[in-house]
Amino acid sequence: MDIIKQLEWRYATKKFDATKILSEEKLNIVKQAFNLTATSFGLQTIKLIVIEDKELRVPLVKHAYNQKQVLDASHLLVICIQKDILQDDVTNYYNNIKGIRNTPESILRPYREDLIKMMEKMTVQQRQRWSTNQAYIALGNLMTVCAMEGIDSCPMEGFAPSKYDEILQLEEKGLMSVLLLPIGYRAADDMFSGFKKVRKPLEEAVIEM
Repeated sequence: MDIIKQLEWRYATKKFDATKILSEEKLNIVKQAFNLTATSFGLQTIKLIVIEDKELRVPLVKHAYNQKQVLDASHLLVICIQKDILQDDVTNYYNNIKGIRNTPESILRPYREDLIKMMEKMTVQQRQRWSTNQAYIALGNLMTVCAMEGIDSCPMEGFAPSKYDEILQLEEKGLMSVLLLPIGYRAADDMFSGFKKVRKPLEEAVIEM
């Protein structure tokens, strides 16, 4: 598949066909792509909430400025960050490395200690911003993978995170919502699907040295 062709095909879907549902195979690709997203240090302080339940999504619509994609898409993806990054998160990460790669403790110890010190020097708000940066990496990755799989998507920052956190009971999970990505299939009458992409000429967008 031509990746440039698929990126040209992709657009921020304004109207989804509510009757079309992603197959388990397609949904699994999306979930795997999220888990394989690059994150700083590989620490993965982000999580993905996958919502298919339409009844659960109904009250979420008004807290996303009544954007109907939240309800009409096949699934609503909510990208979340941890409310904080704890020493245990770093320790567990390096234990995972040790278990998977059999890396000696003598090699891992200095990296683990440096990362713990780095996190301790940050405020809670700085650690949350750090995690939010990782969430945007995941969003971009998911949008590209969706395009490659012929899945439509619509990235959203315009919603009330505190309301989503309350409705989805994210506080109990130690999470905060930061981004939305409804995914599914475009409606045949979404006029935006036929619009030509508006981008700067390549020579204006890219500087070669």
